[in-house]
Amino acid sequence: MKAVLAMLAALLLVAATPAASVDDLAWLAGSWVQEGEGRWTEESWTSPRGGVMLGHSRSGRGDRLREWEFLRLQADGEGRLSYIAQPGGGAPVAFALVDRGPSSAVFENAAHDYPQRIAYVRGGDTLTATISLRDGSQARGWVYKRR
Repeated sequence: MKAVLAMLAALLLVAATPAASVDDLAWLAGSWVQEGEGRWTEESWTSPRGGVMLGHSRSGRGDRLREWEFLRLQADGEGRLSYIAQPGGGAPVAFALVDRGPSSAVFENAAHDYPQRIAYVRGGDTLTATISLRDGSQARGWVYKRR
């Protein structure tokens, strides 16, 4: 009986937890850069407004641009927060928010080839971004400093 009551209490707690909003990810806003060995990567995010955060990323070597993408954080049609990426300005790919903390967020899309998981963790003026498969393999990461 105690196990059933504990399970019901857990279900009620989950049901009572409000869905994440873009405002919960305001800690991501700002301009972030990683530089070293002639390579650079920049990522910038606007503050939340109108239920959306807009971002962009670009990477290069020296004066040459190698990759870029448009980014967006917003709720989908069912109210779930999504990370939407458009590498090279191509078709949008959505990743659903699956976990978050006061200064961290994890997004996943199991149907996407790579990446399937996008994770951010902020600590002060440092932002760590990691992409990987859902199981964490083939991880690639960036450690940004606030610009």
